[in-house]
Amino acid sequence: QVQLVESGGGLVQAGGSLRLSCAASGRTFVRAAMGWFRQAPGKEREFVAAIRWSGGKTYYADSVKGRFTISRDNAKNTVVLQMNSLKPEDTAVYYCAAASRYYTFTYYYSGASTYDYWGQGTQVTVSS
Repeated sequence: QVQLVESGGGLVQAGGSLRLSCAASGRTFVRAAMGWFRQAPGKEREFVAAIRWSGGKTYYADSVKGRFTISRDNAKNTVVLQMNSLKPEDTAVYYCAAASRYYTFTYYYSGASTYDYWGQGTQVTVSS
């Protein structure tokens, strides 16, 4: 079994920063890419950012481009989402996900169906 555990969520004022981490454990699996998604109350889950595990190429949703940065630590099997200049509309439960299949184009990892494993989520609340 593969486990993804998110941490680092919390309450922050608009304009502030948070750093989310996702640790992978359990059985060894092919890790083509890792991604972050979020889901606000009453809304569908949406893509935030993705990173190829080999090479580190990234892809971002337009809504977070320039404010969020995704990175990975191969040695620690973790992926990090650094969130700066947070806005109230960033409030959501943030989910980490892992994909085992390789795709030519990084933007393919913006689709939720691309991912095989998901974490339980961590709440991020941005107050105005």
